[in-house]
Amino acid sequence: MEITPMIRTEIEKYLKQNGITLTEFGHIIDLNVGTVSGIVTGNRSISVNQLDRFTAGMQLPPDYFYDRYIEEFIVESTLNWRKISPFLYRCVELGRLDCLKRVVSLLLDTPVYTQLLFEMAEDLFQKEYLDAADCLYENIAECEKKQHSERLAICQYRLFSLRIGKDQAQNLHTAARFEFFVDRLDEIDQLDALKDLANVYRSLGMWHKVYKFSRQMYNLGQIQYNLVHNAKREMKSKKKLSRPLFVYIAYAELLCAHVCDANGDHEKALEHIHGYTDLSWVKETDSDTLQWLSKFQQWAKINTYVNRLMSGDISVLPDYVEYMAAEKEIFAELLNIMEVANRYDVNVDHILKRFEVQIAAYQEVSSTDMYTEQFLPQQYVRFWYKMGKYSLNKGRYPYGFKCLIKAFEKAVTLNHELLIANCVGLFLHFKTHAVPETQAQFQSKYEEVWARNDQKDGFNLSDS
Repeated sequence: MEITPMIRTEIEKYLKQNGITLTEFGHIIDLNVGTVSGIVTGNRSISVNQLDRFTAGMQLPPDYFYDRYIEEFIVESTLNWRKISPFLYRCVELGRLDCLKRVVSLLLDTPVYTQLLFEMAEDLFQKEYLDAADCLYENIAECEKKQHSERLAICQYRLFSLRIGKDQAQNLHTAARFEFFVDRLDEIDQLDALKDLANVYRSLGMWHKVYKFSRQMYNLGQIQYNLVHNAKREMKSKKKLSRPLFVYIAYAELLCAHVCDANGDHEKALEHIHGYTDLSWVKETDSDTLQWLSKFQQWAKINTYVNRLMSGDISVLPDYVEYMAAEKEIFAELLNIMEVANRYDVNVDHILKRFEVQIAAYQEVSSTDMYTEQFLPQQYVRFWYKMGKYSLNKGRYPYGFKCLIKAFEKAVTLNHELLIANCVGLFLHFKTHAVPETQAQFQSKYEEVWARNDQKDGFNLSDS
């Protein structure tokens, strides 16, 4: 087996081959000759900053010696955080997560480094080195001895935040893992965590979970609000909420109303809507609070319309349409209209005609918010699915299948089992009206789903 030369040996070889003296090389890399000599002769350790200067002077990639640096100056030396932490940050900056993982595994054998690595993970999380932060949080969580520690709970919360994405199967796994840690967070982190957890389960359509965590958020929010406003002296926290405190109480009511509507209990949903309609109890008067109060007033108005529509009161449809016509974003409202049209067999052709330009231009939009990042793509699927269903029921087969395939392709991308099943079921119901090209297109996408689930035998939609 070939023996890899030591760093100083390779530096010395480079200088001899290129006829460069230690003094000359010191000028090239802006280090004094004594430092260069000490490193080359092995009489002096080398920092990562100095190592980067050497590699730059030798015209090598900046991480060229990093694997050997771990062996020679970390594994074979006494662990020293002041020397190691700059190296870890450079590994992160250069995308060398393999080197980061290697060193972290060495450090976590010594409990004193757990807190230092946690502080580094928090710093990387704030600086948006997310892959590196994920690596650190995962390793810290695995080595945490105290299973009820707040540090472990924060690690799990960060991992939850980092790993929620558009794959709904993965989101379910991630949320279920985090559930057991949410009540171990302090009250401030817990409010945001409950909000995030409820929203993930909302995107998954798991309404019992949404209701459970929304009620927890409501109760905790009320306790904290009363403490803040009834305390004899001002309470100050090192941590800040992502929005005003009252919002968590009102938003919990909004989520509970959504759960009740989804379950068909429109009367109970209306009670929750009233819960965030009257916010006269809110004591704050700053601009941020006023902005949120205005949002809840708007949401209460629109959701009251939706509540009446979903319960079968079609008389409010004209008012609902006029309201949405004044809005910039209308697809949540159009989705509700298509739901009502399909549920109660209402002809909404005149509404679709009115908004045909917006519908034709409808594209999925991106978002950095955890909830909307998952929810908007699903809204996109549901909208085109319901448009497809409406059109197919009207006998408009080419357009109906076009909408349905658009929904199906996105549902497959999201790996959302219920949406995939809905699209397949609707296609099978109308498949006799599909031309061969449409059947082939749908079959191809379905086989992708089949292959993803590691099934050996195919499934031919046209023969079923």
